[in-house]
Amino acid sequence: MAEPPNTEKTLTTEKVKEISLPAAVLAIAATPGGKTVFAACQDGGVFAVDIESGKHELLGKHESYASGVALLPGGKTVISAGYDGVLQWHDVEARKTLRKVKAHDFWSWDMAVSADGAVVASVTGRYEAGGYKYEPAPEREPSVKVFDAKTGELRHQFPHVPPVQAVAITPGGTHVAAGNLMGEIRVWDITTGKQVSQWTTPDLTSWGIIKSHHYLGGVFAMAFTDDGNELYVCGFGPMRDPMAGNGVQRWQRFSWRDGKKLDQTHEGESGQGLMEALAFHPSKKFFAMAGRLFQGKWNLALFETSSGKNIYSTDAKHRITDVLFTADGARLILAKAKGQEKKNKEGKWPDYGLLEIRSVAS
Repeated sequence: MAEPPNTEKTLTTEKVKEISLPAAVLAIAATPGGKTVFAACQDGGVFAVDIESGKHELLGKHESYASGVALLPGGKTVISAGYDGVLQWHDVEARKTLRKVKAHDFWSWDMAVSADGAVVASVTGRYEAGGYKYEPAPEREPSVKVFDAKTGELRHQFPHVPPVQAVAITPGGTHVAAGNLMGEIRVWDITTGKQVSQWTTPDLTSWGIIKSHHYLGGVFAMAFTDDGNELYVCGFGPMRDPMAGNGVQRWQRFSWRDGKKLDQTHEGESGQGLMEALAFHPSKKFFAMAGRLFQGKWNLALFETSSGKNIYSTDAKHRITDVLFTADGARLILAKAKGQEKKNKEGKWPDYGLLEIRSVAS
């Protein structure tokens, strides 16, 4: 196993390979060695991608966008989620779908599987104006659901204010957190089913006063620290014109039991744009945040965990929807979407999904 990079030295990443997929990649998972990546794509397809050859095979397909994907421990089963509101279980070796569970009446915005593979959580909800101030209307169904990852049976369903856009489970599998459009975060005990904390960060959502009246932004990704005591979230900061997408590239760190904010993107260390992805390096010494660039110099950055300092940044081009490190920490894999082009001479749509593999070194 490769030694984790030393953040006391200069960290760098370098693109070593790019693999095209039929449609925008919205979420990824990988085998521990990183030889196979599982991609959830905008055309509904869930693919197994061989990193060395670049070849991809279809595991299964959703009726709308495939929005989430996770590999269960043991490497034999992949779970995916989609905008059809369905969770699917796929056999990796047989390349076939084993089970489908209707989780929501609306989209599954995000999903997470516990480290032990015991439970899978999915979140949903649509933004509908609930009053003259355009505050979100009450949910039509429980916005957060937790299922048994082996049987597909519903274990818990929790209320939230829709739309709920991000979900995470503690490393020990004891708690689930979910964040919404309004920057409201709730955490529940999976064992007891009781809500244990709730707070709102006003720094990740915007009220539109130009062009149209609406809220935009919210929590787009979240991750617990290795000890499970803190929660990181990301999105983009408040904007006068939300339609422009020019909020600050922002992550925030919380003590989730009391909702106390401990740190956030430091002033002067970011530009503007929506941050959609967050992942810790296996060493836990630093983490990656990535997304769409509106204005500035980067859409991918690495931050030192202890200080919160931006220690590396680059413009990796295109929209980055998800990021993950391989188990040895030597590679960073990006899920990307590029602009869809017109049909070619054969009447086919060109590929507009990408997997980018970058080396990580100091």
